[in-house]
Amino acid sequence: MRPGPIQGDMVHPYLRRRDEIEKEEYPSEELRKILEKTKGVPLFQEQAMNIAIVAADFTPTEADELRRSMATFKAKGVVSRLREKLVSGMMKKGYEKDFAERIFKQLEGFGSYGFPESHAASFALLVYVSSWIKYHHPDVFAAALLNSQPMGFYRPAQIVIDARNHGVEVRPVDINYSFWDNTLENIPDQRCALRLGFRQVKGLKEEEMHILVSSRTRPFTHIHQLLEIGISNTTLEKLADADAFCSIGFDRRQAFWEISALTDRPAGLFAGHAPASNSEPDVRLPAMTLSEHVIHDYSATSLSLKAHPVSFVRDQLNALGATRSIDLQHLNDGQIVKVAGLVLVRQRPGTASGICFITVEDETGTANLVVFKNIFDAYRKEILRSKLLMIEGKVQKEGQVIHVVAGKCFNVSGLLRKLAAIEEQGADVLTLSEVDEKGQPDSRGKSRKILPLKNPQAEIFPASRDFK
Repeated sequence: MRPGPIQGDMVHPYLRRRDEIEKEEYPSEELRKILEKTKGVPLFQEQAMNIAIVAADFTPTEADELRRSMATFKAKGVVSRLREKLVSGMMKKGYEKDFAERIFKQLEGFGSYGFPESHAASFALLVYVSSWIKYHHPDVFAAALLNSQPMGFYRPAQIVIDARNHGVEVRPVDINYSFWDNTLENIPDQRCALRLGFRQVKGLKEEEMHILVSSRTRPFTHIHQLLEIGISNTTLEKLADADAFCSIGFDRRQAFWEISALTDRPAGLFAGHAPASNSEPDVRLPAMTLSEHVIHDYSATSLSLKAHPVSFVRDQLNALGATRSIDLQHLNDGQIVKVAGLVLVRQRPGTASGICFITVEDETGTANLVVFKNIFDAYRKEILRSKLLMIEGKVQKEGQVIHVVAGKCFNVSGLLRKLAAIEEQGADVLTLSEVDEKGQPDSRGKSRKILPLKNPQAEIFPASRDFK
C-alpha cells in the first residue's frame, strides 16, 4: 500500500471489509456506484474526482484541479479552499458534515503518493504474479531473486532462509557443480534444488569462472587442476574461503593448506606444465568448529547453509531473558518481552512522524520492531551501531501481524565473539583481524596460511538495509 491510502485511513477499513470483519456502508446509491469495487473506501485518484463531481457538485475542470492539487495539498491556501468547497458542497447535497469531513481527510491522504487505478493495477499484477510463482515454485522464485541482486528489500541470506523454510533444498557453492548464476538441479518427483552460484562469492570475476566452467569437461579431482587451466591463486583462495572444494574432499582449512603448497602458474616455456609441487605430505590440521565455519561463510558469501549465527549465542540470550522470534506468536497483546536478532533493516519513513521500523532475525525467523521518536533519540547509538540488537518492549498484535514496540534497546553485539576462535587468535568478531592471517610454519620453516586472507576492516556480517 502507498502512504496516501495509509495516511487517509483507508487501508485498514478496506482490509476489514474484504475479510468480512466489517460491514460495507454507502451513504447514497450514487456513491455506491463509485466505491463499490473498493468496498466503500476511496483508494484511487479517479474515485476522488468522481466523489467531488457527484457528491459536491464540482465541475469536471474543478475535479481535475482537485486531482492535480493532491500532490500539493500542504501548500498555503490550497487545503482550506478545497476543504470548504468540498464539505459545503456535500452538505448541500444532504450528506452529514462528519461524513464530508471524513471524505476530505481521506482525499487529503492522496497528497502522499495516491495512485490512479491504472498505475495501481500495473503494480498489483506484478505482485500477484510474483506471489503465484513464490507459492507454487519457491525454488524458481528464489533463484531468480538471487540472480537479480542487488535489488529489493532482503539480502541473499534472507532469500535463502525463506526458500529453505518453504521446502527448497539449497546446495552450496562448489567447483564441480556451480555455474556463475544460481541454478536449479533436478530432484526426481520433487521441486528442484537450488545450487548457489559463483556470483555469491565476494570478489570472484565472472570471466574467470566462465573459464572454470568451460574447462569442467569432467569433475575436478584436485586443486592444482584449476591452476593448470588458468585460475589464479587469488581466485583459488576466494573459492577456498567460500568452502567450495568439498566435492574433492577439502574443507576450507584443508583447501587453504593445499593452495599454499602450489607454486605460481608456470609461464613462458613452462606454460602448460603442471606446477613443480602439487603434492603434500599428510598433515593433520585442527578441525574448524561449526561457529568458525559460519563466520567464514558470512565473510565469503554473506550467508551460511550450516547454521544461523544467533544459534551459537542462544544460551546467553536466554540468560538475558530474550524470547525467540517464533515464540512471539504465543504471547498476549500488551505483554512485555525481550527479543534479539541480527539487524536486517532499519527504516525511518518521512511520513511516519519520526518512527523507526526495524527488522531483526534470529535462528527461528524475523521480528518486526517499532521504535517511537523519543525512544529512538534516547537509544540512537544502540539502534544504529548494533549488529546484534536486543530490545525490551510491548507486544502489539493485530490479526496475524505482530510487532514489538520498543521501550529499551541494548547493543549485544559483543556476544557474537563466541563465533570467532578468540581464545587462539584474538580475532575481533566484526572483522577478520591481521592475526587471522598468521599461520603455522611448514617443514621448510615457511609460514603457511590456513585461514582466509582478508582486509582487516572487512565486516563479517552484511550491513543492514537502512534509511538514508
